[in-house]
Amino acid sequence: MDQKMFLRFQQDEIDSYEIYKRIGERSKDPENGKILLQIASEERSHAKKFEKYSKQKVKANQIKVFFFVLMSRIFGFTFAVRLLEKGEEKGLDSYSEQIEKIPELKQIIDEEEVHEELLLNMLDEERLQYVGSMVLGMNDALVELTGALAGYTFAMQNTKVIAMAGLITGISATLSMSASGYLQAKTDGEDNPLKSSVYTGFAYLITVVLLILPFLVFAEDAFMLALAITLIVAVLIIAVFNYYISVAKNTGFKRDFLVMAGISLTVAGISFVIGILVKNVLGIDL
Repeated sequence: MDQKMFLRFQQDEIDSYEIYKRIGERSKDPENGKILLQIASEERSHAKKFEKYSKQKVKANQIKVFFFVLMSRIFGFTFAVRLLEKGEEKGLDSYSEQIEKIPELKQIIDEEEVHEELLLNMLDEERLQYVGSMVLGMNDALVELTGALAGYTFAMQNTKVIAMAGLITGISATLSMSASGYLQAKTDGEDNPLKSSVYTGFAYLITVVLLILPFLVFAEDAFMLALAITLIVAVLIIAVFNYYISVAKNTGFKRDFLVMAGISLTVAGISFVIGILVKNVLGIDL
């Protein structure tokens, strides 16, 4: 094994040490913080073992550290550390290939696998507890509003009128979904149904704003372009959210993404046809 490979392994471990340490130090839950700092300590120990072979000292890559700490602040520590663990899984494959040359690698691999088990038991962030409510709100908004906007597009053929109708529909639906979320959570016996309702409504409202934005930006006669951009935005929202869930909860991405995107686009297509039929049958020209 050449020195460059030792240095790469050492760099990965020292980067992970700094990331786990910083996220652990700012954790609001003492138990989660304790586990993260414990993992950080082991990562530093791994780096020191590689240092014996590389004969060099390395410093953490501050750009990488900043990125993962930022991810933890935006999306939660669970997402950030699981994303980091996914990268470390590739490193474990490289370690396994060198066990015969460096016996210490066996201990490092065993400790890394323990990290994964510890992380699986750390999924107690509030945002993950209410992720079901967020999925409900966002999924309903995507299906309902993409369908409504598609129908409005051909029936009204004016981006500003479509945006107005979409906002009225979206805000009314947000209030309705929040109320339904509260009642559902209360019926299910959740500890804080109001918070569940807020998460549902927030996810719905953000989705509404993003979907309607193209109709507010483009000229009045560019309604088909606005609709196309809206559908692209819908697919991107689905992709981003499903990626977040797949990383944070360690679930599959492709199937859930395709199902959710397929439903939203199918409903939009059907609603567009309905808009054509309604306009022609009623003979209304806005």
